[in-house]
Amino acid sequence: MSLSLPALVFLFVAGVGAGLTGSVAGLASLVSYPALLAVGLPPLTANVTNTIALMGTTAGAAAGSRPELTGQWRRLRVLCWITATGGALGAGLLLWTPPGVFTVTVPFLIAGASILLFVGPHLRRDVHTGRGLSRGTAVAAFGVAIYAGYFGAAAGVLMLALLSTAWPQSLARSNAAKTIATGAANSVAAVVFAFTGYADWPAVLVLCLGSVLGSWIGPSIVRRVPATPLRIVIGLAGLGLAGTLAWQAFTG
Repeated sequence: MSLSLPALVFLFVAGVGAGLTGSVAGLASLVSYPALLAVGLPPLTANVTNTIALMGTTAGAAAGSRPELTGQWRRLRVLCWITATGGALGAGLLLWTPPGVFTVTVPFLIAGASILLFVGPHLRRDVHTGRGLSRGTAVAAFGVAIYAGYFGAAAGVLMLALLSTAWPQSLARSNAAKTIATGAANSVAAVVFAFTGYADWPAVLVLCLGSVLGSWIGPSIVRRVPATPLRIVIGLAGLGLAGTLAWQAFTG
């Protein structure tokens, strides 16, 4: 479909918001995916377009997080091999399963990711008590990467909770590591999706440009502002979106 100029402008603004929320709280797709649906893209096209466009979020956030990434690259290289493999598998699952499966599954994925926003702080506190996900980090990261390649809304939240538990360090440093790990999964999925014919390339371009800008700003906010209020607001919005999409999927 051909998008109008107002629709493209809307997607650029949504990209800025997606990049900002993605780099702050791992929630880029909970902004960008609904925006793509709002301009009339079908769910599968919206998801493919979103995955490719949000490569900009990884680039912008990595550039803005250089101080936090110092000293982390050795272990991140290993983790990125794991998440890239998982992302490729998730992308394959999306393309090999019938479109109807995606339409029915998405509301549950969004609802689950939104709920995890509220329990994320408890997972991070487990770092100090020895509980949580400290064992099996590679397996857990692989599972998150499969999810990121398949749909990915709030995959950053899952990865942030995992890394905050497995690698005791500041939230800002774990957030930067999350950006690289999920970015590897997303980038491999994006390469796969680029050759499927489903992507809306004008939407990819404007959404990507906006996400680069927003995600470059985001890390400076993480250094200064608590992310909890933002997580709560977007989590509630995600639950609302999940309810709306579930209604459409099961009554449409």
